[in-house]
This record gives sequence, C-alpha cells and structure tokens, in this order.
Amino acid sequence: MEVITTHQMTDFDGLAAMVAASKLYPGARMVLPGKAAPGVEAFLALHKDALGIEEARGLKFGEVRRLILVDTRNARRLGSLAKLFNSPGLEIHIYDHHPAAEGDVRGSKEVVAMVGAATTLLVEEIEREKIPLSPFEATVLLLGIYEDTGSLLFPCTTVRDLRAVTFLLEKGGNLGIVANFLGRPLTEEQKRLFKALLLNAERHSINGLKVLLSKAKVGEFIEGLALLTHRLAEIERPDVAFVIVEMEDRVYVVGRAASPEIDVGEILRSLGGGGHAQAASAAIKGADPEEIKLKLLAWLNQQLRPPLTVGEIMTSPVKTVTPETSVAEAGQIMLRYGHSGLPVVEGGRLVGIISRRDVEKAKLSGLEHAPVKGYMSRQVVTVSPQVPVREAQALLVQHDIGRLPVVEGDRLVGIVSRTDILKTLHRDFRPAFSYLFLPLSPLGQRWDARTVLRKHLPPAVLCFLEEAGRLAEKAGMEIYLVGESVRDLLLGRERLVYHLAADGEVEKLYEELGKSAQVEDGRLCLEERFCFYLRQLKPSFLEYDATGNPLPNSLLRQELYQQDFTIDALAIALTPHRFGVLIDFFGGQNDLKNGLLRVLHSYSFRENPLRILRILRLAAELNFLIERETARFLREALREGKLEQVPGEKLWEEIKLGLEGPNVPLFLSRLAEMGVWPRLFPGLDYGRASSLAVALERELAESGSKKKWLCFLLAFCYLAGEEKAAEFCRRYALEAELTDKIKAFLRYPSGDLLPTESRWLKRVLDVTS
Repeated sequence: MEVITTHQMTDFDGLAAMVAASKLYPGARMVLPGKAAPGVEAFLALHKDALGIEEARGLKFGEVRRLILVDTRNARRLGSLAKLFNSPGLEIHIYDHHPAAEGDVRGSKEVVAMVGAATTLLVEEIEREKIPLSPFEATVLLLGIYEDTGSLLFPCTTVRDLRAVTFLLEKGGNLGIVANFLGRPLTEEQKRLFKALLLNAERHSINGLKVLLSKAKVGEFIEGLALLTHRLAEIERPDVAFVIVEMEDRVYVVGRAASPEIDVGEILRSLGGGGHAQAASAAIKGADPEEIKLKLLAWLNQQLRPPLTVGEIMTSPVKTVTPETSVAEAGQIMLRYGHSGLPVVEGGRLVGIISRRDVEKAKLSGLEHAPVKGYMSRQVVTVSPQVPVREAQALLVQHDIGRLPVVEGDRLVGIVSRTDILKTLHRDFRPAFSYLFLPLSPLGQRWDARTVLRKHLPPAVLCFLEEAGRLAEKAGMEIYLVGESVRDLLLGRERLVYHLAADGEVEKLYEELGKSAQVEDGRLCLEERFCFYLRQLKPSFLEYDATGNPLPNSLLRQELYQQDFTIDALAIALTPHRFGVLIDFFGGQNDLKNGLLRVLHSYSFRENPLRILRILRLAAELNFLIERETARFLREALREGKLEQVPGEKLWEEIKLGLEGPNVPLFLSRLAEMGVWPRLFPGLDYGRASSLAVALERELAESGSKKKWLCFLLAFCYLAGEEKAAEFCRRYALEAELTDKIKAFLRYPSGDLLPTESRWLKRVLDVTS
C-alpha cells in the first residue's frame, strides 16, 4: 500500500501537495495525519469526498510499503503516522520546500528546493510527465501555491511558483474560488486576537533594527495566525516581527522578517520550528509565552548583525560645484559622471544641491548660463554615515529626492543616491551609467615616451616642446602634450597641429613662447606649418573624501576624461624633470595596441552626439574596430534621436572631415553599417553612392585633387537630384556660394565650374550613376 501524507494542522499547501502527489502516484491513499487548519477543514467539509481524503484512524500501518511525504519531512510533524518509520523496508519519497531541521527523515527519493510552495515541486513533475489535470484539480493546487506565497507577494515566492501558477491557469484553475477561500474576511475570533496583539505589541531597537514582539493567550485554537502576523507587520513596518500566542496546550510562534540581515527560519528552528529566512513558525507544547519572548529577545541581542549603514554604501569622494558654477557646466558634469545631482559647497560648507531636474528647468527658460545658486535647492536633507540604509531609503521616498548628502558634523563626507540604494535591494543591479574603460591606478599608468618623441616629431616641433617645458618649469607649472596629438604621435602619424595644456596661468607662458613663433588666430605657429594650441587646465569640480577634506585636484585627469575616446585621453609631460613621461588614466595605450575605439562612459554619445560621426570617421581613417559596448551605446543614441538634435552646420563640419579622409568608401561603409547613412542622406541610395565613391576615390588619388570633399558632395547631389540636393543644402546650412555652386553643377555637369575635376567627375558620374 502507498500512503500520501503531510504535516499536522494541514494548511492549503499541504492539502494541495497531497492532491498533486495523488496524480503522480495513482492508487496511493491520501491520509491526513491529524487535525487540519480550520480553513482547510471548511474546504474539506465540501470537497472531502471529491478528493478522497482519509483519516489516519483505521490505517493498517503494517501494510504500508511506500510513504510519500509532502510539505514536510519532519517526523515530529506527523503525529501518530510517525510510527510508520518503525516499519521495516518502508520506502520514503519526499517533496518539501522547508530548510533542513533536526528530526528530518531521509527518503530514497527527495525533491527538496526553496520555492514558495511545496505544491510547486509536484506541479513541475506533473507538467514534465504530461499528466492531465481537471480544472477542479488545478484550482485545488492553485490554493496551495497562493496560500504559501501570500498570493505571490511573499519574499519567498520564486519564478518557479509563477510558472506553476501559469501552468495551472492554463489547465482551467479558477482564481475566483481561490479568492473565495483565501481572501475571506477575519472571523470574530480572529478580530479579537488581532486587537489583543495590537495592544500587547512591544517595540525594541536591537543593533539598529526595529523588532516587534507581541503575545496573547486564547482558549481555543484560532486559524490564520500567519495572516494576522503579516497584517501586524504591514501596520507597524518593523524589520522583524514575532507573534507568540498560547492556544489550547501549545504556544504558537510566527515570525516575519523584512530585513535581509535577519533569518527568522534559523531563529525558530532553535525552538523546534522551521521555515524560511523571511517567514517561519513553531509550535511548542506546554511552553510559557513569557519565557518564549525572553528567549527570542536574548537570541536577537546575541545574534542580530547591525544593519547595513549609509557609510557602507555611500559614494566617496563626492564631486561638488560652487554656487557660481554655471547651470550648463553642472549639467555637463552630471551627465559625464552619471550623477543625478551635485552638492553645492561654498567655503567648505554645504549650501545647497543642484539636480538634473533643476538643470532642465533652467534649460527650458534659456538660462543655462546662470549660476547654480539661482536654481539649487537650499533646504537640503542630509544623513549621517551611521544611519541604516532602510532609513535613508525612507527619506528618499518621503521627500521625493534622488540623493542624500552624507555629513559628519558640518563636513561633507559622501553622497548616497537612489542607485546606491537599488544596488542593496537588487542583486546584480546594473545602473544605466557605467564606465567603459578598464580600471587602472588613480594615478594612471606611466611609460617613458622620449624615444617616440625623438623618432616621430620633426626637429622644429621637438625643440619647441622642450622650450615650452623649460619655460613652464621656470614658472612653476607642469605642461603636457595632450589628446589627439599624443595618439597620432604613438601611431607614427604625421600632424601639423598640436595641443598643449598647462596647470597654471598661461598668459605669460604664451607670451614667452610667442617670441620664437608666429601668433595666428590664438595659435603659435612655426615655419608657417606647425601650429600649437595652448590652454590652461581648470577644475570643473572639487572632490571631498570620506573624512570631509578636499582632495588634491587632478586637473589633468579631469581634462583627459573629457576626451572623445580612450585613445585620445593620453598625455605626455614636457617639463624637463619628467620630460617624455606618457600618462594613461583610462587604458588608451592598450586600446591603441589592440586597434579599438572605446568611449569613456555610457553617456558619451548623449553628452556629445557628434562623437557618433567622429568614431565612424576614425574607424575608417585608422582601420580600427569599435568596441562592443561602445557600439551598443552608439546604437542606443541613434534610437533616441540624438543625431537629429545636432544643428545641421555642426553635422556638416564632421561629414566634411569624413569626406576629406584617406578612405572615403570605408567611411561611407561604416556609416551604413551603423545605420547612420539614411539619417545623414535620406533618399540617397547607399549602394549607388558606394559604387560612385570607390570610382571617385581612385580618380582623386590619380589626379591629386585638393577638393576631395567638394567632389563627393557634388557627386552625391548629382545622384540625389535637384530636389534632394536642395534639402541637403538647407539641412546642413551650406553657405550661399557653395549652394550656388551645387546648383550650377547640377545644371551643367560638364561646365567649367571645376576646370580640372569636371571632366573626369562627369565621366565617373556617367559611368556609375
């Protein structure tokens, strides 16, 4: 004989699991080990015959050859049926979702997993074995899952429970009946007990955690203590709640935990009970409720770990701006570093906070140039590092704000944001903002680049840089060769324009360097060929460390972080005592070696959508690959319409640079691959333009024409036709003279507009178009 049974005081999960087991073990008898919970008894009063449930009385123990245990594996919860374990040769199969506890038996088959309901484990086997279920059976099984998971709202609920529910609904399970049996109003006895629990509730603070304990005594057993505990916890919102109720000859304890630092299952196992970390219970025969309460308090005082505090999750050092920083600059810093707000500090004192919302408000009014003091919030809500994360979370919700400056005394020591809180709530939470460069030392990696300087720089340029270094050192400054200049130098590419940056006042330095160079349009030029731009490194923000002290400002790091790509975020020191030291904060050297183009952060294309065209142009010029995450963020920016937000004349400047590049067909190919082509040249067929570009590139190489971009523009306009060409001119705000030139060419392609180029251009167009 095979017998299916569950625990005493059978709840709906135990009953449903028995019914499910009867589908897996047809012919097995379903036997209740003792009294069922009143709600289940009410259900059985109507459905007992339909389900075929038997009582333990009259069962011939000696004939039982196999015992199927569901929703328990603990002999102490089986009442008189525990005698079965004395039967020699008894085979035991177990389906349970409770953690292991003292008194557990072992089975030849064990299906044990921490899911929300034991019924779920059996439903999974029914689905796997393709065993048919009637709508009635599916409804009974739903009752079990919904009760033990709090209608899928308890923290113990898993995806497996949801899948099981989906399967049962597909089999015709009736949620109306489930709601009728589970969602019934409290009985008069339950109301009286709930009122007593409310009045007797004691509130304790143990290691910073809110603990609620309540006890009561009633004569007869009252069903639904778990439900009453759940409702009490909903009202009081403690980190952990224990309800202790003496009913008949037992003391029943139910625990609920809302904090990950507390495992009520472990606590109640010490009283002979069991359950999960968030929900557990115990029934102790002949115990004294007051003694149980004191035991729980003693256990909590000894074992409770302090809750996670703000100081453990805050961001530090914290970036700050001054009241005089412009709103536009503050917005740029937020976007560049992925912040939703910045503390405003004046004279080391926190005086306000500026948020992205404030920046958007100023932008709508056209006042981005205004100082942040006109838009910042002056009523700043702060927290100390010792505050539990849960309280910080409540403050964010209560004040509807995105961040809390963390202060110790009057010193700003950090900041905690919504993102920091979410990281504690959700495992593997990935914020929208991320850095794409590989982490390196805060001081950056350094190499000796003196050999490269001497090998690739023209002598005149090398002499000028050495002189700039000497003059800067004399003035007490550091001066660097930065950006694209370093990138091209390392690649051995010739260039005519160089960028220098110094960490002090540059006017005097500029004047001294001007004695050996010609000053033109803000540049210093040598031999009418090589030119140098010189600018001063300035801080865009200040940072405060976890002790509230301002950090030494790394002006060079701030400057390089603003570059488009990691391979541009490089610098070479020029002052004599460290001449030739290559400084790399963001892994640009490695990306250069690997031929990769990588932006520095995930908002890079949002910060400056022109980088979309720049990276495609560089990919063609250098024949580099675009790093995978960078390509993903590029596509996201395109989907968000960032390119369309750029003024036409700015777009044209970048397109023109691409059409002047060494490999225009490859540039056009990159545009098409990333989906940029139709956004720049709507209505112009890429296939035809590409064929034309290959032929043009060949002709241009042979002819040595210096008007490469113009030839491509005229050719594209010729392919597009007069109407589309006119749209190009308007969209990119081309100069009137250039627009007239395009119109004239379209009317007379063989004319004398381009005396040299027109002849072969017309021939190429005739052949390829």
